[in-house]
Amino acid sequence: MDNATKWLNDNSDLILHYGLQVIFAIIIFLIGIRVAKVCEKLTKKAIEKKKVDKAVGSFLASIVYALVFAATVLMALSQVGVETTSFIAILGAAGLAVGLALQGSLSNFASGVLIIILRPFKSGEFIEAAGHSGSVSKIEIFSTELLTPDNKTIVVPNSAIMGGAIVNYSRQATRRVDITVGVSYDACLKQTREVLENVIKSNDKVLKDPEFFIGVHSLGDSSVNFVTRSWAKTEDYWAVYFYLQENFKLALDEAGISIPFPQMDVHLNKISE
Repeated sequence: MDNATKWLNDNSDLILHYGLQVIFAIIIFLIGIRVAKVCEKLTKKAIEKKKVDKAVGSFLASIVYALVFAATVLMALSQVGVETTSFIAILGAAGLAVGLALQGSLSNFASGVLIIILRPFKSGEFIEAAGHSGSVSKIEIFSTELLTPDNKTIVVPNSAIMGGAIVNYSRQATRRVDITVGVSYDACLKQTREVLENVIKSNDKVLKDPEFFIGVHSLGDSSVNFVTRSWAKTEDYWAVYFYLQENFKLALDEAGISIPFPQMDVHLNKISE
């Protein structure tokens, strides 16, 4: 007992020094955990305001918590005199190795987060991206599923989508229906214009505003090419397109206006002996 008392008396300054360091390390650890939880909650709230998918919000919030928690542990260990440089080097090397191994997946994940945050398209919209087109059926972290008009499912990596142009056919409320019609050079242009105009006016799904346009687009090799530009609601685009294509042909045939096909005139010159 006397020996223990003597050792405590001889090392009281050392015990006090390290005791205070341990207490400060515990305080840093407890405060760090609290800060990590606060950062996690703030991250979730910020993501919810952006109307981001809850799964993505929880995942990003957990990453923020893990980073703050790791920093807290390193600070606490440093306070008690533990050399943290080696730990940081090991964590950095491990992070680099994991990053290189999961480079493609991390790229897809980052692109998926950007898609959900920036919203270049939503589920149900018809888009063209990465060389494919279809209706968006599902947006996931690593890939996006497209449903083609002939009912095929295409799974496209998110990095491929964000790495190129995205054409969204459904975002706007209206679309312009452009159709080119070629008629014979013998046809009366005024009569042709009236026929095309009557067909457009006969379809109730063609919008009055903006007003449709009809004009001579070009003088081709074998035809005079008219262009018609009418407007329709986005959901009525194909119905209007197919209606105009069919009824332009029927109306022109009824009016006796021919739609020529590409042809070539060959002139033969007879050379006398």
